[in-house]
Amino acid sequence: MAEPGGDRLPFEQLDFLYVPSRDVAGDLAFFSEVLGGRVVFAIDSMGTRVAAVRLTEDPPLVLLTDHLEGDRPILVYRVPDLRAALTELEGRGWRREHTFEIPHGPICSFAGPRGHRVALYQLTRPEVAAHFEGRHDF
Repeated sequence: MAEPGGDRLPFEQLDFLYVPSRDVAGDLAFFSEVLGGRVVFAIDSMGTRVAAVRLTEDPPLVLLTDHLEGDRPILVYRVPDLRAALTELEGRGWRREHTFEIPHGPICSFAGPRGHRVALYQLTRPEVAAHFEGRHDF
């Protein structure tokens, strides 16, 4: 990360748009059949549905899910070192929140003062993307 106004941008890349959905299959059909996106996976496991659709060659990947509360998506940014990124944010007045694990690695999700949802994660398990690709439970 960099100081505000510095030359270096704070995050590596926006990898995922984590989008709440009340009807994952219906939303996936719209994103794939109407918008022309490519379905990467559609998983139905342990009472949760998550689907990934690619709308561009480069990230972000759109993740549609029925277990995410609220109406706003979470912008999921990759950082090279999650601990260092969170420490730097704390130096700017941000309050540390709970860090947990996703298949790709450790993540910290939080909301800004006006409700914008952001998550920072460190890619420690890049091989998991291939594990999910091509799975179509629905």
